[in-house]
Amino acid sequence: MSEDLEIKNKIAESGLINFDLSKLVPKGKRIGIDLKDFLFEGIILKEKDFREKVAEINTENYQDSYVFIYNSADAIVPLWAYFLITAKLTDFTKKIIFGNREDLEVLLMHNSIQTYDFTEMMGKRVLVKGCSDESIPENAYIELVEQLKPIVKSLMFGEACSNVPIFKN
Repeated sequence: MSEDLEIKNKIAESGLINFDLSKLVPKGKRIGIDLKDFLFEGIILKEKDFREKVAEINTENYQDSYVFIYNSADAIVPLWAYFLITAKLTDFTKKIIFGNREDLEVLLMHNSIQTYDFTEMMGKRVLVKGCSDESIPENAYIELVEQLKPIVKSLMFGEACSNVPIFKN
């Protein structure tokens, strides 16, 4: 009788590919640099002082990190200021952007999705995992659909036991 009660994993047998977008989130430390900290009294850019503070940056602190440069001060900062900081750090970091942490995450996910090899999903049924421990920008899901729609047989979102069909080709 035990032979008749064999447990089968119907999901594994269905050929459904479970795709967890969080596996594309680049690993590494994220560091923000506030230009306010480089300004005289937090509001005025004095070139000599600015250059001295940039020269004092300990590049080891930024090794293999993802860096976002932002300005929390109500001060006008010339573009060359961003050039100086970027030139100082670019040999040590993985990526530097101007913007906030969210802007950095959107760009990193964009790059990951654009460079990922989706050929294993060609003509397959794909379920994009709905829950993740990682924070994933909403835009990443939009870009993922753009990449998958032309190549997959069908796309679903959620979990195997409870999913939302997105489309069928």
